[in-house]
Amino acid sequence: MNHLKTAILLAGMTALFMAVGFAIGGRGGMMIAFVVAAGMNLFSYWNADKMVLRMYGAREVDEASAPEFVGMVRELARRADLPMPRVFIMDNPQPNAFATGRNPQNAAVAATTGLLESLSPEEVAGVMAHELAHIKHYDTLTMTITATIAGAISMLANFGMLFGGGNRENNNPFGFIGTILMIFLAPLAAMLVQMAISRSREYEADRGGAEILGRPMALASALAKISGAAHQVPNYEAEANPATAHMFIINPLSGVRMDNLFSTHPAVENRIAALRELSQQMGGAGGYAPQRPAPAQPRRGPWG
Repeated sequence: MNHLKTAILLAGMTALFMAVGFAIGGRGGMMIAFVVAAGMNLFSYWNADKMVLRMYGAREVDEASAPEFVGMVRELARRADLPMPRVFIMDNPQPNAFATGRNPQNAAVAATTGLLESLSPEEVAGVMAHELAHIKHYDTLTMTITATIAGAISMLANFGMLFGGGNRENNNPFGFIGTILMIFLAPLAAMLVQMAISRSREYEADRGGAEILGRPMALASALAKISGAAHQVPNYEAEANPATAHMFIINPLSGVRMDNLFSTHPAVENRIAALRELSQQMGGAGGYAPQRPAPAQPRRGPWG
């Protein structure tokens, strides 16, 4: 079912990409957009995860450089019956995290230094269990490719604004006004697709992560802590690449524009309420509890 959803998503985003090409360059522009979109889909499938990690300056860590963090992810992956993903840390003060990769065998999880420094080990485990649930559900493939194509649609729309379109010679029946409307509406449509995907899958990943960890309230506590901080501490990489916002556990954008109105994430209050209800169903306790670092150790040493 997830593969079918991914295919439908790619078809829809490709059609939108072609529509923008048609609005800018007529039939010729549409064919060029189709070829470009096909190449981007193929490239995104194999390389979008690397692009996103590079975009955020994520550095890979292992047991030697971040023993507590990597050991935690390894134990959670074992509990989720998943292959061990690659583990990355982003030097960013905003508390946040995301997962990426085309399948569980080629997946990666990334957390910011802000998240590792501001949350307890139990709360960090809740966040990483949430990201592993995304991997298990193959959400990472869909979300990563969506981010890549949505960004391309925005770039193409900006290109159309710069050079104009809709002239009679390019066989575009929309005319100048139609072209301008398409240029503005296409990025909005791409954002709406991201919203529809992310909002439903965040609830599923919350539930899946809580089941992996066995402690729903650890994730609920993490969401409560980082939701406010994520909008107070700027994430400049995310602001420069808003098409990737839906990949994070909490919307990384500041909300100074229309991010709150068109949020890619469901309300944190609703997510916490769902986790509280799940906790009651599960008995409210138990599950994996990561060990706290010894007080004598440096604060960031165990995390890397």
